[in-house]
Amino acid sequence: MNTQQDWHAHNEAYLSAALEWLRRRMGRLANEYHPVSASAEPSDERSFWDRLRNVPLVGPPDPPQLPSISIEAVVEAREAMAQAVSEDFPPALHILAQRFGFSPFEREILLLCVGMELDPSMAEKCAQIDSVHSYPTYSLALTLFDDPSWDALSPDRPLRYWRLLEINQPANTPLTTAGLRLDERILNFIKGLNYVDDRLAPYITPLPAAVQPGDLPPSQEEKAQEMLHHIQIASAWGRRPLVQLVGPDSESKQLVAARVAADLNLNVFRLPVGLLPVQVGELDNLARLWERESQLMPLALYLDANELEAAASEQSGSLGRFLARSNGIFWLDTPEVRADLGRNMVVVEVSRPLPTEQRQEWADALGIQVADPLPTQLAGQFNLNLPTILQVAMSVHTNGENGRSLTENDVWEICLARTSPQLGGLAQRLTPKATWDDIVLPDRELELLRQIAGQVGQRGRVYDEWGFREKMNRGFGINALFAGESGTGKTMAAEVIANHLNLHLYRIDLSSVVSKYIGETEKNLRRLFDAAEDGGVILFFDEADALFGKRSEVKDSHDRYANIEINYLLQRMEGYRGLAILATNLKSSLDQAFLRRLRFIVTFPFPGLAERRAIWANSFPASAPTDGLDYDWLARLNLTGGSIHNVAINAAFSAAQAGEPIGMPVVLASAREEYRKLERPYNEADLRWTALVPARMGRV
Repeated sequence: MNTQQDWHAHNEAYLSAALEWLRRRMGRLANEYHPVSASAEPSDERSFWDRLRNVPLVGPPDPPQLPSISIEAVVEAREAMAQAVSEDFPPALHILAQRFGFSPFEREILLLCVGMELDPSMAEKCAQIDSVHSYPTYSLALTLFDDPSWDALSPDRPLRYWRLLEINQPANTPLTTAGLRLDERILNFIKGLNYVDDRLAPYITPLPAAVQPGDLPPSQEEKAQEMLHHIQIASAWGRRPLVQLVGPDSESKQLVAARVAADLNLNVFRLPVGLLPVQVGELDNLARLWERESQLMPLALYLDANELEAAASEQSGSLGRFLARSNGIFWLDTPEVRADLGRNMVVVEVSRPLPTEQRQEWADALGIQVADPLPTQLAGQFNLNLPTILQVAMSVHTNGENGRSLTENDVWEICLARTSPQLGGLAQRLTPKATWDDIVLPDRELELLRQIAGQVGQRGRVYDEWGFREKMNRGFGINALFAGESGTGKTMAAEVIANHLNLHLYRIDLSSVVSKYIGETEKNLRRLFDAAEDGGVILFFDEADALFGKRSEVKDSHDRYANIEINYLLQRMEGYRGLAILATNLKSSLDQAFLRRLRFIVTFPFPGLAERRAIWANSFPASAPTDGLDYDWLARLNLTGGSIHNVAINAAFSAAQAGEPIGMPVVLASAREEYRKLERPYNEADLRWTALVPARMGRV
């Protein structure tokens, strides 16, 4: 047998011996109340009516015929119970008494309740001693056992404080005659079944499997050892600190907590703080139930407060009361430090693995060399935790086992799916379709766009392989400002970069971000940047001057809070590690301090004659039916790229409705309507084209 089987065998042997001693002890006491005697003889006297009815005459009922139990038999059973106690395999009842500080009398009360649950004859034996009650009572325990104590059922003694017994005490029933019943969880523990109380099941869930040494990246292993050191020191002084884990990534914090729990041989369960009861009585019961459970099993609790606002609330009060009423090892998961909990607290900041560590984890998970380009590209673009990296690698291996070999692009697409942010109504995802061949810009601006895309793609190599990250503490992201008139190609340029890098593009809806309520704008922006930090997203702030305007002189509270919003934006933009593109029609309205923090400023000029001709040529797909379009003539129209696109679309619909190909008349008619829509002056001669005009001008 293994050690666990040996313990169960010894525990069963002890329970058998203890119940035998209890039966003999109760039988001996029953003999004292009902001594063995001969039955009384029936009387010969009969009443007149009895003789008349011929009813046999019977005497009083016989007293119970109980077997005689000697004091020697009781002593013998007591010695057998003592011999069943093994120092190497202590019985569960003794373990319980040691952990909760029972007296011998309190332990015997529990044994009496155990007997009621495990021995079918126990109810009869209780009735033999007390004809009124056929169940264990405090009065029975006071009579039955040696060295009784009147305080055994006081509220501050273990039996009642830890809810080990259930006391059935209806109205006007004395405590001494109230029925005693063992708590089901305690009964199972005494029987050798040790599992978490099912009353805690609605609140807690187990954390992932324990993490062993070597499973964590070095930076997170260092945090685990720091945390373990604090807990061990506090335990040596008789205190259990609250370890507050700070940082945006809960999965990394849970891994580090599981790593520490493995060294301490603890099982960790997660409790969302939002599930804590608000009522004081319910909260106290939950706290006491958890603390009792931590005495029965090696447990620690991971309190998840990520969704809890730092401001005062009912849940915040419940968290403080729960910690004040509980003892044990607790981890508190919060995005930022909270100092309002009133308990000895250690703060440990836990982050995702470093980029160099992510590169190594990618290589190990995918089974390739760390020097291969793919780990560097993945670690440079995506900021993922260890569980996500392993899940992506598992998807790759699973598809490989199914006979499909995944390419590097497939791995990239899986990462994009994993990092797709949950932005609610704050942003709109755009599907990039434009390529470098579609955008028409002067050479200098086009080169700046290629530099932006190149820096995003080479971040991993420059920052990590070449060591620039060690010399920098901020500014790892790439920010760019696209300035120019409406329709000059700012949105298309963002699409081109996103398409080239194979990243998601999100256009920020400023109407949803900016709020008139104090603090709401910062909260929305925090959600945006935090959701995009994983790296698979390009943030595109259209009409950014509405959000990133100049800070003004403080004249009232509105100015002060508006400046606070701008200051917060400047700091977040500087610390954001991804690519953020801002587009504005009014560059002069942006704050100069903000412009200083931008790495690129790309000015989108009004397209010249050559650019307009190229835009017109790209506006009509090859499959569209066209008839004699004169791009040189159309380039004379003073329109931006966005307006040219509108004219081409409207002309296509007009031609389709007329059932004819797209020709110059319908295009010029659409151009006239575009000018009118924009309320811009135009030369009517430019809109009067005939087939003879190009020939007269010497054009084919």
